[in-house]
Amino acid sequence: MNIDEQMTFEAAMARLEEIVHLLESGNAPLDVSLSLYEEGVALVRLCNTRLDNAQKRVKILTVGSDGNFMEEDMPPMQGGEKIE
Repeated sequence: MNIDEQMTFEAAMARLEEIVHLLESGNAPLDVSLSLYEEGVALVRLCNTRLDNAQKRVKILTVGSDGNFMEEDMPPMQGGEKIE
């Protein structure tokens, strides 16, 4: 299944939730289940890419000892924080 690269993060998450519910129901035939699974994997990759890109744009503002604001990059997410 081709995933629309223009899909929003929220739309991808909503579709992923639909897929999970469909797979958990156990009512889909094997070929449909495999197709849904593959679509879900692609959506997880898309969501993780979007999260990684967003994290690169986020800055942490702190106040230095001189009272001025300092801007720092957000530390990288740990592996457990990604959608899995």
